[in-house]
Amino acid sequence: MNIGEAAKASGLSAKMIRYYESIGLLPQAARSMSGYRRYGDGEVHTLRFIRHARDLGFGLEDVTLLVSLWHDRQRASREVKDLAQHHITSMEAKVAELNAMIATLRQLAECCHGDERPDCPILEGIARNDPA
Repeated sequence: MNIGEAAKASGLSAKMIRYYESIGLLPQAARSMSGYRRYGDGEVHTLRFIRHARDLGFGLEDVTLLVSLWHDRQRASREVKDLAQHHITSMEAKVAELNAMIATLRQLAECCHGDERPDCPILEGIARNDPA
């Protein structure tokens, strides 16, 4: 199949497929006689794997490692689990940071009258915590 068909089948854009090829995440596609990229079921399966890993929030470095582990039938599942556990811990930290930001903004918004007056506790709160 051509790159457009592979894109549709994998849920990725043709631009992303070309990018993944350029960084070595996906092997260079075979070319037709006229120079067009050609993809088979194996490549599309790998593209779907990459998309799912990215949908789970894995960065490109981790996706590269996951693809390598996925293709390595001699891998130890411990390696995959360690990577997933590290990613979970990282995501939990981000969630905690986001929750703290939400709580701060919620508190500032509750203090703001939201009327025609120029004083604004939201802006004052942001300025108070400005490291500059």
